[in-house]
Parts: sequence; C-alpha cells; structure tokens
Amino acid sequence: MNIQGKTALVTGGAVRIGRAITLGLAEAGANVAINYFRDAEKATQTAQEASSLGVSALAVQADISSWDQVQRMFSQIHHVLGPVEIVVNNASVFQPTPIPTDSVESWRAVTSVLVNGAFYVSNLAARDMLAQNNGIFINIVDLAAWEAWPGYAAHVVGKSALLALTRQLAIDLGPHVRANAIAPGPVLPPADYSPERIERTAGKTLLDRWGTPEDIARTVRFLVESDYINAEVIAVDGGERYGHRKQEPG
Repeated sequence: MNIQGKTALVTGGAVRIGRAITLGLAEAGANVAINYFRDAEKATQTAQEASSLGVSALAVQADISSWDQVQRMFSQIHHVLGPVEIVVNNASVFQPTPIPTDSVESWRAVTSVLVNGAFYVSNLAARDMLAQNNGIFINIVDLAAWEAWPGYAAHVVGKSALLALTRQLAIDLGPHVRANAIAPGPVLPPADYSPERIERTAGKTLLDRWGTPEDIARTVRFLVESDYINAEVIAVDGGERYGHRKQEPG
C-alpha cells in the first residue's frame, strides 16, 4: 500500500511507542487519527508534531473498551479525515493479574482493551476497508503471545488473543485487506526501571542492547508497504526471544 494520503488510526497513539508509530506514518504521508484515553495534552502535542509534517492530524478521545465510544470515535474520524485505511491496534493496559485473585477488576481492565477494544476498532475499520477494497491492520503484541509471564495472566491472554485476532482478520477480510502483527522487545524502558534492570534487560537480547520506538515505527511502515505479507508476525526484539540460549543449550 502506498501510505501517501491514506488515513491511519493509531490507538494509544499519543505516547511512547504509539507516538513513534503515529509520527512515522505521518512522515510517510498518512493523515493520522490519534486515539487517546486520558492524556489530552500529549495527544494534542503529538497531533501538532504530525501536522508539522504536512499531513492532517486529529486527536480523538475514546475508551476503546466501550463500543459506544468507539462508534463515536469513528464518526469523528470520518467527519474530519474520511474512511480509515490503516489501523494500528497499539493501546494496552499493563497491570499485574495474579492467579488466584480476590478481585477481577484488573483482569477486566486489561482484557477489555486488548481483546474487546481491538475487536471493536477492527470491526468498524473493516467496513471502511472492505468498501474501498484496500486496508491493513497492524496489531502490537509482544513476547507474551508465546510465553507465560508470572503474575500477568491478563496481559498474556490478551496479547495471545490479539495475535489470534490478527490471523482471523487476515482470513476473514482477504484478499484486499491484510492483517499482520509486530512483537516489540525492549525498546523503551518503563519509568520504574532501575539502571540495573535496564542493563539486565539489554543482556537478555542477542544484541546486548535496547532498541528504540522508531524501530517499531519503521517496521509498521514496512508492513504497510509490503503488499505480499499477510497473517504474519515480526518480532522486533533484538533476539530477546532466544536470548536465554546465549549461555548454554538445553
């Protein structure tokens, strides 16, 4: 797909990796809808940066776990930017969810965004794409789609479901609409990471270093432009998935 002039929606597109993806698509010539939940100031800043690249940009607030709010968001996007041709399902909530638990609120908070929210957004975007016989979904997963993480059951299940949704979209919406996923590794340290943990995490990769959010943005652009890649997932993780084998076999 030629990105120039297309309309892209990035959920969670105002901050961190989402911001890099938004600006990468804008730099390639896409008009961008920047979905955010709470941080209107950062969403406005990201929209201004995107606009400075010569494209149209819209910051649009919606809790994507709400079907009503997602419908309202698409109405706003259609009014300002037109139909959506590129979707990046990036939004997520990262909270511990131990098993067993006395409360399911954290489970609901995480899975309602990763599973329900991604489906709601994709369901409406699919209508736009099918009407134009053109479109692509890119879902942001991570290594939890393949492996369990202690204490993070909802995140693991949610990312696994998002990878499954990627393949389902590809098979249900083909041949004119594609769906792929990206699994980032360590590209942006959380605020609570100590210098020691940052260094330790780098050592888990085969490259012994962190990547950058721009590495993910470049991969998004590659997948949008590569018309013969479908129902696939690319790990952009410096080899972290296999890093535990650096020292010894077995």
